Amino acid sequence: MLLLKKNSYSRNFSPVISVPSLKTIKIFIMKKNGLIILLITIAFQLSAQDVTKEKQNEKQIAAVTDTNENTKVVVGKDLISVEDRKDAVKVRIGNRGLNILESLEGPKVAFEKYIGNNNSYESDGNDQDDKKARRRSHFKGHWSGIEFGFNNYVTSDRSMVLPSGINYMNLQSSISNNFNINFSQLSLGFTRHFGIVTGLGINWNNYKFDGNNNIQKGNDGIIEVLNPGFDLKKSKLATIYLTLPVMLEIQIPADYHHINLAGGFIGAIKLGSHTKMVYKDGNDVKSYGDFNLNMLRYGATVRVGYQNFQIYGTYYKTPLFKTGLGPGGYDLYPFEIGFALTFNG
Repeated sequence: MLLLKKNSYSRNFSPVISVPSLKTIKIFIMKKNGLIILLITIAFQLSAQDVTKEKQNEKQIAAVTDTNENTKVVVGKDLISVEDRKDAVKVRIGNRGLNILESLEGPKVAFEKYIGNNNSYESDGNDQDDKKARRRSHFKGHWSGIEFGFNNYVTSDRSMVLPSGINYMNLQSSISNNFNINFSQLSLGFTRHFGIVTGLGINWNNYKFDGNNNIQKGNDGIIEVLNPGFDLKKSKLATIYLTLPVMLEIQIPADYHHINLAGGFIGAIKLGSHTKMVYKDGNDVKSYGDFNLNMLRYGATVRVGYQNFQIYGTYYKTPLFKTGLGPGGYDLYPFEIGFALTFNG
């Protein structure tokens, strides 16, 4: 008799099989050869949808172990395993298994998922801890992907209007941009839709100057203006950082999809920096150096998105230049605003 029991956390149905007493089965198939033939037949029937073509083409070797209280048949390398124990019959096909147990309430059937080539497994039964663990493991954050946005900086009083003494640091906001590749992600779920997201990324920033100038380190070690002496087509300061976020993310169900809200800490380490000037005739000059940029920086980041599309904002509490060594001795704090396309949300 086959009954359908609705799984408490899934829309799928798991079969619960009512079978005769295990002792009755054993009496019916007392001879070991008969048991082996019957169970192997059942195993092949159950594996019709799970065994891949590659495994079907492998050379299969059967091994039989027979003791007084235990009979075990193994076909191939853990391809099919049938074990008749004193109080249970276990059938395994690949990483899936069927376990028929003898209990005081009568025979029970449980479905199992084996981990790797071990005999350990995850039960598909009603164990609440297993269910919670599976829900946590299904949490997928939104970090890994590509990002494009715009960057700028503000003064210590959070103003984008720079002091007149360092107006050479004014940027063309529309073309001062950043590009990020977030190539690594780790999601740690508290629940199916809430958890911690971290990972690694590469962050490129282009600060394109509005005036006909660039910057250099002066004799006193402070950043100052560089006048090229010719008309420039464009001029910029470029940086590259390795980033590492630690964010809390919550996913709100919305019409079979999710709205994602995330925010937290982000740290970065400088990998390189240079300035570039492009002249009207097309020639360009690059200068590599540290330009008094902070090697390490940290800040706050927030993200709002729908499915794999995100809008993000990042503000660094560490000045772009080392304190007291920035342009004119002022501190400038960088920020970014843009959008992202994530790979595995």
